[in-house]
Amino acid sequence: MIPTHLGFLYQPCASFAGTNRPFARRGLVLVAAAPDICGMSLPPPDQMLPAKPRITSEKRRRRTADQLRVIRLRMAIGRELDNRGIMTPAGIGAALGILPAEATSLLNRKQWREGDVALLEAAAARLGVQVPEPARDDWPS
Repeated sequence: MIPTHLGFLYQPCASFAGTNRPFARRGLVLVAAAPDICGMSLPPPDQMLPAKPRITSEKRRRRTADQLRVIRLRMAIGRELDNRGIMTPAGIGAALGILPAEATSLLNRKQWREGDVALLEAAAARLGVQVPEPARDDWPS
């Protein structure tokens, strides 16, 4: 006999055997949720997406060091702009020598991007800002 639970019908299926779902452990699957799950198959190997390449540990260390450098640069540039009383996007863009939208996104973006360090170093040099180095030697620079 096929069990029903709260009015839902379960049908036999071997795909979910061994999972933690109560009826799936008995080889049953909810009909309303997945009517054709037993008949499904994987796409051919030539149509499968390639695995995402893993980042090497050296590249990860370099990226972490760059992220810390970006944080220091943004803080130093932000302080200098505050000290000069520059708060508008147009003023920030003029002070950094780039478009206002680019300047605002460069100083506010949360996602790490390749090339941000170079852009921020150029902006800091244009403002005459000295960026503090890490306090300890074992921290990435």
